[in-house]
Amino acid sequence: MVREFKLVNEKGQEFSLMDIKNYCLLTEPSGLGYSYNREYEQLGNTFIETFGKLQQKQINGIVNFSSYDNYNNFANFIEGSENLKFIYVIPFKEGQKKYFKDVKINSLDKTEIQTNGIISEPIVFDCLSLWYEQTVAIYNMKAKEDEIRWDFVWDSSFVDYDTRNLPYINTGHIEAPILIEINGYVKDPKIELYVEGELYQTVTFNVEIEEYEKFLYGTRENDFYINRQNTDGSLTSLFSLDVLEFENDNVIRLPINKSCELRLKADNEIQNAQVTILTFYKLV
Repeated sequence: MVREFKLVNEKGQEFSLMDIKNYCLLTEPSGLGYSYNREYEQLGNTFIETFGKLQQKQINGIVNFSSYDNYNNFANFIEGSENLKFIYVIPFKEGQKKYFKDVKINSLDKTEIQTNGIISEPIVFDCLSLWYEQTVAIYNMKAKEDEIRWDFVWDSSFVDYDTRNLPYINTGHIEAPILIEINGYVKDPKIELYVEGELYQTVTFNVEIEEYEKFLYGTRENDFYINRQNTDGSLTSLFSLDVLEFENDNVIRLPINKSCELRLKADNEIQNAQVTILTFYKLV
């Protein structure tokens, strides 16, 4: 097993950085770690940190192409993508794990084919996020009549037909945001977060989501949303006094290294829902 690099865009299209024949090969990668900007004040022979801020990183490397066609395909992939994620697959002893980092292309040079017949160009990615894992749990009552299940990799438990429980421990380095999709019809959905067995946070939504519509909720930094996805795929913001109680803390994120449990509730049976937990790491 070897580590693997590739790019993926918002459409789910991937471009391998490990296949020089059909795509390209990334060599000499650097900037995969992290660094801090720190300042200290000296008190006698002791230094006390007065400022510490995580610095934005850049991933640098050489992209190698076997032809100008592949170079052109890479350029078209980049320019045809609104959002890019750098994928880093790491082979640990217990099995490989896939990590994502949101990136933008800072620079890509263009010279000539070398004597070995390869086009080798320096590339720089600006990093827009920490590394993160995406853990997805799907609840689907329609999988089989009278069957209740989550499709996911950790243990779960259930209370009743209008409540779905999802236990999780955030092993990341910061609080973990969540992304939730609930398919309609659903009336007055509610999200509860339990920490170490105690109710920690509740967010209630006064809204009806019709059949073939979706209720969407996300708590990423700089991307908090509460939306209705209409039948044509368009989005309607539900961020209003009619839907939400603004005096509450309406942003749910899972604390670090604590036993957490998400519960999805509604006034009716939840037929189909998906929960994505984003576990962020400063270093992987």
